[in-house]
Formats: sequence, structure tokens, C-alpha cells
Amino acid sequence: MLRNLILTIVLCCALIAGCSLPPEKPVTKEELFKTGIYTYYTLKDSPESVLAALNRDGEVVLEGKYRDRSVFIKLMATPSGVQVYIFEK
Repeated sequence: MLRNLILTIVLCCALIAGCSLPPEKPVTKEELFKTGIYTYYTLKDSPESVLAALNRDGEVVLEGKYRDRSVFIKLMATPSGVQVYIFEK
């Protein structure tokens, strides 16, 4: 019984640690524009809404277009800056 309780507590801690957390330092508009996503991709979301989501959740997934291809753009706020991941639809 005690073993099951300890296992449950460990699993709950792992789930909580795996969730998105807000960044330690808020992302600025300049940092967002340094990624170049608004230069190379056509996005429906405004920079202000992307910043709000990044600073609230620590990550955001956007839909965009690069030329004629639809893509997903995942932005993650890390202590070293904003990381960008591109995935095709």
C-alpha cells in the first residue's frame, strides 16, 4: 500500500514538472522579432497575442504559411532566448 502511494506521488510530481511554465524573464517584442517568423512566414496572430501567450504559458503553437506550404510554428521561451521549431502540416 505504501509502495503504491509513493509511486502515485512520484508520477504526479513528474506530470507537474512536465507542464509548460511561464518564463523567468518575460519575452520582449524585440526578442520575438529576432526570430524572424514575421519576416519569413505569414501568420494570422498578432505579435502582441503571441507575446501574451509566451509570457503566460512559456510556449505557443502557431499556424502559418511559407510560400504555398502550411506549417506549424512552435515557440518556446527559454532562459537563453526564444526557440523556434517548424513542422509541416
